[in-house]
Amino acid sequence: MSMLSVKRATSSHADAAQAIAEVQRQLEQAEVSLVILFVSARYDLKAVEGALRGAFRCPVIGCTTAGEITSSGYIAGGVVGVSLASPSLFVHPKLIAPLDTFGLAEGEQLAGELRGELRLGTDFEPRKMFSLLLVDGLSMLEEQVVATLHRALAGVPLFGGSAGDDLSFTRTHVLFDGRFRSNAAVVTLFETTLPFVLFQTQHFAPTDTRLVITESDCASRTVTEINGGPAAEEYARAVGLEISELNPQIFAAYPVMLKIGGEYYVRSIQKVNPDGSLTFFCAIDNGLVLTVGRGKALVESLAETLARLRHELPTMKLILGCDCILRRLELQQKGLVEAAGEVLKDVDFVGFSTYGEQVNGIHVNQTLTGIALGE
Repeated sequence: MSMLSVKRATSSHADAAQAIAEVQRQLEQAEVSLVILFVSARYDLKAVEGALRGAFRCPVIGCTTAGEITSSGYIAGGVVGVSLASPSLFVHPKLIAPLDTFGLAEGEQLAGELRGELRLGTDFEPRKMFSLLLVDGLSMLEEQVVATLHRALAGVPLFGGSAGDDLSFTRTHVLFDGRFRSNAAVVTLFETTLPFVLFQTQHFAPTDTRLVITESDCASRTVTEINGGPAAEEYARAVGLEISELNPQIFAAYPVMLKIGGEYYVRSIQKVNPDGSLTFFCAIDNGLVLTVGRGKALVESLAETLARLRHELPTMKLILGCDCILRRLELQQKGLVEAAGEVLKDVDFVGFSTYGEQVNGIHVNQTLTGIALGE
C-alpha cells in the first residue's frame, strides 16, 4: 500500500468554471489531506471562487501566478494543481491577514495555534515538519513575514513563493477558504513521517564587479544611488549597457547578488523608474555591497538539481516548486522553454512562476525553491 498518493492536474481552458471542473476531476481521490492550486491571474477570480464552492472536501490553498509549471512544461493562462493523500501527512493551513500588521506578536500567536494542533509531537521539530508560504507578491512585505515565521516556527524548514499577476504588477492574490485575498499570506505547516528534501537552486556566479548601495528607500524597495551616482546609470555602466537598453530580460541576465552567511543569494531588479532610480523585487538597504552576477546554463543547472534530488530521495513522488518569473523570461529570451520542459518530464513537478521566493528565513529572487516529497 502506498504511503503517499499524489494526483496532479492541469487545465488551459479559458472558462474559469470549466477549468476548475477539469482540475477537480483530475485531483479527486479518497481521503485527500490538501489541494494546492496555482491559478492564472487572467481568470475572473470571482468565477473561480464560485466554481470552487463544493468542489473539494478538504482545505484548498493557492495563489495567482505569473505562469504555471508542471511536468508537461511551462504554460500560461491556466490552472495547475496537486492533491495529497497520506495517513502519514497532516496539514495545518493558516491565513495571515492583514499582512501589513503581521509582526513578532502575531507570529508567536500563530505559532501557539499551530502547537495546539500538532499530531506528531508537542512542539516544532524540523525533521518531521516543513512549511509552505504563499504571499501577496506586491505587498513588499516578504522579508518581514518570512523572517518572523522562521523565528516563530523555531527553524522548521520553509519554502515559498510570492503570488504573481502575469507581469501586470497590478494586484496579486493568495487563495484561502475559497476566497482570493490581497494584503495576505497563507502559511501551511506540514507534519509528516514521510521523507522530504527542501531545496533551492539558482544559476548565477558572482563576478568581481561590486555595487555599493549609497541611497535607497527600503520600504518601497527603491534604490536611487549606487556608488554615489544615479542608480540606473551606475548599474547600466556596470553591465556595459546604456540606460535605454535596460529591460526585464537584461535584469534577468545580470542580477545582483548578496552574500549572507558565506552563500550568495540573488537580488533582482524589477524596473527602471522615470527619475533614474531602480525598483527591486526585494528590500535593499543603504550600505549593502552587491555583486553583479554572471549566468550559467539554466537548463543544465535545473537538470543537475533534479538529478541530485532523485539521488537524495529515491522514493520521490512530487516536487512542489516556486520558480522566479525572471527564470521563465530568460528561458523565453533564449528559446529554451521547450528544453526546460523536457527536463521536467523526468519528475512529477507542480509549481508556478513567482514574483519572489522564500527559503527558510530569507526572501530571494531568480531562484527555484521547493520541496521534494517521497514515501
